Amino acid sequence: MTDKAALRREDIELLAPAGDWECLRAAVANGADAIFFGVEKFNARARANNFQSSELPEIMKFLHRYGVKGFLTFNILVFEEELPEAKKVVEACIDAGVDAVIVQDLGLVKMIREISPDFPIHGSTQMTITSPEAVEFTKPYGLERVVLGRENNLKQIRQIGDQAKLPMEVFVHGALCVSYSGQCLTSEMWGGRSANRGECAQACRLPYDLMVDGVQKPMGDIAYLLSPKDLAAVELVPDLIEAGVTSFKIEGRLKSPEYVANVVSKYRRAIDKHFAGDESAPSREEVRELQQSFSRGFTHGFLKGTNNKQLVEGTFPKSRGVYLGRVEKVLRDAVICSLEAPLKRGDGIVFDAGDPTKKEEGGRVYDIRRSGVKLEGEAPEGDRIEIVCGRNDVDLSRVHEGDRVWKTSDPALDRRLRGTFETEKPYRTFGVAVSVFGQEGAPMRTIWTDLSRGTTVAVESEMPLESALKRPLGHEVLDEQFGRLGGTLFHLDRLEVALKGDVILPKSELNRMRREAAERLEELREQPPVYVKREVDEYKDTAKSEAVRPNVKDIRLTALCRNLEQVEAAAESKEVAMIYADFEFIKQFPAAIEVCRKAGKPIALATPRIHMPGENGYHRNILNLKPEAVLIRNTGALYYYLKERMEKPGERHPKLIGDFSLNVANHKTVEVFREAGCDLITPSYDLNIQQMVDMLRRVDASDLEVVLHQHLPMFHTEHCVYCTFLSEGTDYTNCGRPCEQHRASLQDRIGMSHPVRVDEGCRNTVYNAIEQSGAEYLDTFLDLGVGSYRIEFLEESADKVREVVSLYRSAIDGRVKGTEVWRKLKATNQLGVTRGQLVK
Repeated sequence: MTDKAALRREDIELLAPAGDWECLRAAVANGADAIFFGVEKFNARARANNFQSSELPEIMKFLHRYGVKGFLTFNILVFEEELPEAKKVVEACIDAGVDAVIVQDLGLVKMIREISPDFPIHGSTQMTITSPEAVEFTKPYGLERVVLGRENNLKQIRQIGDQAKLPMEVFVHGALCVSYSGQCLTSEMWGGRSANRGECAQACRLPYDLMVDGVQKPMGDIAYLLSPKDLAAVELVPDLIEAGVTSFKIEGRLKSPEYVANVVSKYRRAIDKHFAGDESAPSREEVRELQQSFSRGFTHGFLKGTNNKQLVEGTFPKSRGVYLGRVEKVLRDAVICSLEAPLKRGDGIVFDAGDPTKKEEGGRVYDIRRSGVKLEGEAPEGDRIEIVCGRNDVDLSRVHEGDRVWKTSDPALDRRLRGTFETEKPYRTFGVAVSVFGQEGAPMRTIWTDLSRGTTVAVESEMPLESALKRPLGHEVLDEQFGRLGGTLFHLDRLEVALKGDVILPKSELNRMRREAAERLEELREQPPVYVKREVDEYKDTAKSEAVRPNVKDIRLTALCRNLEQVEAAAESKEVAMIYADFEFIKQFPAAIEVCRKAGKPIALATPRIHMPGENGYHRNILNLKPEAVLIRNTGALYYYLKERMEKPGERHPKLIGDFSLNVANHKTVEVFREAGCDLITPSYDLNIQQMVDMLRRVDASDLEVVLHQHLPMFHTEHCVYCTFLSEGTDYTNCGRPCEQHRASLQDRIGMSHPVRVDEGCRNTVYNAIEQSGAEYLDTFLDLGVGSYRIEFLEESADKVREVVSLYRSAIDGRVKGTEVWRKLKATNQLGVTRGQLVK
């Protein structure tokens, strides 16, 4: 990693989004150092226009011409049968000179390294990298940088950089996911549109009722309990640089080119100001312009630490723009408002009555009056004015005193922003140094150096120099002729003339030489970098032998329990081979260990889903309890336990079981974790039955444990529902721990209540209300050689644990069919049961 004390302007990268060519141009024109974009497949914004793979050479030529890097987003999970197509995209990126691919799937990372040892890879935020240990886990694959989780604060970012010493990319602006990236299964569960596949349906932006101990809590106009405000860290640019961040990432591949132009220009100015020694904050006008392009309300996210109250307001889920004030009086054709921001004729406004689920009144401002007198131009902040709306746009009978007024659009700002990239002029130019040599009777030789790249071309005249009778070639004449670089990418920075005697060339020849030099230098800028590319067979490392159905007596059934009552019930059962304890608080683990020891049952303790800097004490406590196994839920934790194994070879170490949250979706990812040291691996919950079968056919299925039954964990989030809505506090230090006294759930629009549970790190998991069962597919899994199956409990009673365990063991032993298990579960469960994402 670059030494933070020595960071220079050129060490800092401003990274902009582009969903189409207009956005690409807007980003370049407004000062982006790099662009990230997707092609038609394999990226986390399936709804964006995206580019086509065939456009990659043209995109990279355009970007490299301006000295801008281009990163392709490959930030989704790749299913087994997609690996050949994924390989083609990677090869197209290598051929086109893409500067890096941003990758989520560690199996894809493995495949890319097989294809090319030097093609740059960036670890996506979808990898859920939030600790130094998680960074260390990626190092054998030679990642050039990591994109940290949005939940890391400045102190943690600094700590990760200091310990892991790998360049860090951090989101600084745009929409915040309420769930940890790579750990959201809501869209997958409810609509088969996985966030891990770029198809997020934004369930976090929907309204929910808060149920506390089974009773609905009155919340007034607060309904969007999982919808965070937008991230805006423009004023934290100096702090981020001080923390060691080298890439400032702007979210927004679904946004407009005006948004891209606006946000990029503001962060470009903030970065440049810092290196010029100007530490002043952005102006109110700059912040308002950022809000105007897109804003659900601005927050620093988690960069300055967790503040649940600031993160989620809960009154609206979509962009509002700039807050103008409240309606003080409704007139016949206008409303009176004391402005908190400037307003002019033609701006768009909306009246916010506190319920965005209902139709809201809004439209264009027709006129602005002060005490009945029409105003020309813009009404300033602080002015008490009458806002005149068109009768066809706004029904003022539905507008009330006290309604909030927002400026939703500013056509003049949009025109100004479009003007930055809708131009025939080059978006930026680069200095050239020219050296001139020659003498009478010989061609004039010129050396042209592109100072930003260090590339050089030599251009000779096509005719010899002649003796000059008047006005010989000198510095003044050559500066004038060679300096006419308008319309090219270059401007003349330095000129050295070393001609012998008074000589001359026609101006037409000087112009030709200038044009040739500019064209050749531009061609050099467009040359793609050259990477090693090898021919590989993406399936050469797959299992060769036919799967063998395991003997019934060798098939393991394990039970994951979330309270001591469940552990006791599972420990009594002869049908359970091992128990997983996944408790909210680590202080409950010793009691579970004692129960299992008395029953002679092996126990595995579950790690949290997230691993932050300074949280290794949790894992030390697990090791001190000496469980037979540990359920590993993130690569940071996995690295910790693997390091313990390596450093203490003589000691007994627990088995390491990789959980679903490691996002294993293809045989190469299985290999990554098997080779790393996992004894058992759980497939991703993103796989439907066909995708699961495709993967199982290509691996040794005895290495895998399939979860047959669970409440799917949908959101996993740093945002604490208990703290935000059941306390006066802002974080775990002052919330009063309402999670220890109450049980909260989120009731959706169809009346389903989804339980919200807290872990040791005060992170929340929202579980699906309905249990999911894969019982109908059990025979398929057995035929493919899977020998270990898990059932997971959430709030079930001891009797329910015994009943469900018995049902699944009967199916494994062949006493009942999986379809019968399904029917019994559906009949006995109050809310029924679902096949969830396993359905094709």
